Formats: sequence, structure tokens, C-alpha cells
Amino acid sequence: MRILLWHVHGGWTDAFVRGAHTYVLPTTPDGGAWGLGRAGRDWPASVVEVAPSDLRDADIDVVVLQRVEEIAECERLLGRTPGRDLPAVFLEHNTPRRDIVGTVHPLAGQTDIPVIHVTHFNGLFWDNGSARTRVIEHGIVDPGYLYTGELEQLAVVINEPVRRGRITGTDLLPRFAGVAPLEVFGMGTDKLADTLDLGPGELRIGGDLSMAALHARLGRSRAYVHPLRWTSLGLSLLEAMHVGLPVLALATTEAARAVPPEAGAVSTSIDDLVRMAARLIDDPDEARTRGLAAREAALARYGLARFLADWDDVLAQEPTRHPVLAVTERKAQ
Repeated sequence: MRILLWHVHGGWTDAFVRGAHTYVLPTTPDGGAWGLGRAGRDWPASVVEVAPSDLRDADIDVVVLQRVEEIAECERLLGRTPGRDLPAVFLEHNTPRRDIVGTVHPLAGQTDIPVIHVTHFNGLFWDNGSARTRVIEHGIVDPGYLYTGELEQLAVVINEPVRRGRITGTDLLPRFAGVAPLEVFGMGTDKLADTLDLGPGELRIGGDLSMAALHARLGRSRAYVHPLRWTSLGLSLLEAMHVGLPVLALATTEAARAVPPEAGAVSTSIDDLVRMAARLIDDPDEARTRGLAAREAALARYGLARFLADWDDVLAQEPTRHPVLAVTERKAQ
């Protein structure tokens, strides 16, 4: 199939484009939210960049929508309406905000475009109305077992921790810094030390690294801290588990499903998490054992093969709901 999608979420897209299809990504000279294309990523040759002006002739079989505005953009660029004369699914990456249990999903009032949630928590908490729904849990391109745990420090990955504040649990980091130094990676971390009033012996800024470099650096830390209060399910948490780090995570949203007890600690008690952090810093053998359990759990639930198979199942169903496309495909056979 030829699948149209905008490059919105790099981590998720990195797994999705490893399938057996052709992935068409709009690209513009400026890049940005509507034209990022491959963005220099090491993706398969089946990921092709197309100028928005050429999409009308791009022979698209299905579109994976990730923003409501993309519906109108498809109509404008392709002359086809998603869900009516262009097979489409809507991928919901996020948890609902503000009115957590009462937020109505933007596509709740229709049945033409299924809503695919990336976690069971999201599927449960969004009010999906009459929309068809399914959960396809994340898949991760396995970086391999990279854990050494040689550094008596705790690794953290948070994008824009200063701006996002309590959502990302930024205010909780000093508690963990009292146990061992933190090495924090991600975008927008340059002002974090000043914001938290932490010195160089408490906080080190790892910066925004390439995926391969990040995984290698993560593996040197003794354990991984996931302090986010409200997130769908951070891919960095799953990547750290794949690398082989034991993890310390708040028992919020989907983390309790993703992290088994033997992989570290999952709790709403910061005291519990801090105590386990200290224990892992002091006992590298236990840290390694729990990290192996984390990797085993991540491979079992968030493996790439299962993820791609689930998406193949969804994408194969949608064209059959659109007679025009089904007839076209039969003629081509």
C-alpha cells in the first residue's frame, strides 16, 4: 500500500515506517510541522518524500491522520475527503487534557474514520462517542542490550522540562538528585539546572542527541527515572527498558501496564521510588537483574513485529470499506 502520513512524532514514525509498504511523507524546503519529510533520518528507501503540490498525483491508498487539521489538508491537496473517498485512520497519540474523563474526542461524532489509540489508558479515558476505536500499542526498533550501568547516576529523558513543568514531573527531579546525580536528555533542557537550582554535581545536561547516541549514553547510567505525571506513554521509557535499564516510574497513565514490578519500581509514592533509586545505586547486581527483566518485558509487549502486524491488520481493513478503491484494486490484479 501507499500510505500518506505527515512526520509528526519522530519516535512513533521510526517504528511505523519499518513495515512492508511505501510511506509518503510531505516535505517542503522549510520543513516544519507540515513539511518535515524524512528530516535526515536513517529510514528505509520505502519512505519517500513528496512535495505537497504533487500529492494529487501521488496515488495514495490510505492516509494515517494524526491531527484534525490534516483532514482539510487532504481535501485541499488531494481533492479527496478522508473517510469518504480516501480510506483513513486517525492516530491519537495523546491523553485527554483538562476534563480528563469528560473530554470528547474530535472524531467522536462519526463512524467513517476509526480512531487508533496508542495505549489502553487513552482508549479508556477519551470519550470516543460513536467512532470505531482500537488500541495498537507502541512498537520499538530494538537498539539491543546496551546496559553497563557503570555510572552511579540516574538517567532521565524529558523534552522541554522547563516549559512543561509539573506535567513532566520536572519538580520531582531534585528528590532523585538527592540520591545520585541526574543526567537529563532531551530538547529544551539548557535552563533546567537554573530552574531547579541544582549544581553540576547534581544535574548534568546530556542534550538532544540522535537516537543511537542517546541509547548508548542511557546504557551507562545505573537506572532510568520516568517522573512524568501525565503522558500517553513516553517512548523514551520503552527505549530505556529495551536498552536494559531498571526503571523508576510514576504509577500514572499507562506506566503500570508497561513496567512489571521486577523491572524496578512503579509507584505514586515518590518516597518509594527514591528508596529504590538508592538501592539500585548501591547494588549494581540488582540493577542489572532488574534491567534484564525490564528488557524482557519490553520485548514481549512492545516488539516491532507485533506492532507492524497490528497496523497491517487495520490498514488492510479500511480499503474494503471504500467501494471505489476496492474496484480499482481488483482491476489492477
